[in-house]
Amino acid sequence: MTGVTTEVDPGIWGKRLQILKEAIPSVSRVSYVDLRAYWQNDAAPLREPGQQLQISLVGMLLDESTPAELRRVFGEIARDRPDAIMVGGDATLTGQHPLIVELVDKSRLPAMYPWREYVEAGGLLAYGADLGEGGRRTADDVHEILNGAKAGDIPIYRPTKFELVINLKAAKSLGLTIPSALLATADEVIE
Repeated sequence: MTGVTTEVDPGIWGKRLQILKEAIPSVSRVSYVDLRAYWQNDAAPLREPGQQLQISLVGMLLDESTPAELRRVFGEIARDRPDAIMVGGDATLTGQHPLIVELVDKSRLPAMYPWREYVEAGGLLAYGADLGEGGRRTADDVHEILNGAKAGDIPIYRPTKFELVINLKAAKSLGLTIPSALLATADEVIE
């Protein structure tokens, strides 16, 4: 057995929360959009960093990642009015990233995303593994197997490179000024 995973150390969620707080120091209440089935596991690594950063997290839970369900949850977020939004990393959510960015944009709230694809679609902040690298690693594995390698001899790839992507156009539309120290650490700044 071999493969490529996007699963990383759960501590990455605390890092995402920390970056969100650096970008917007006044953040104290964050709506976390996630699938109900994953909420308990996904929220656990956020509890301690949330307490340290004095941020309370409110789970905005989806029964499934359909457009109708996303609209329902973002309606709840509009009524709840948190300081910011954080989106879970499930692949089915990522598949809905254009709609999620649109709904976040309509909410007029800043958001932290798990992948750069959200920021490329107009979102504010993303911190996560390079999904393109995972795709390249998958292609390499297929190439090796087609050339006779045994799948069990190829190690499972886990990402080691993480990227911070910031969209200044999104920040401007929200009336935010991203601190220069955070901009200096970004792997990419979209203007």
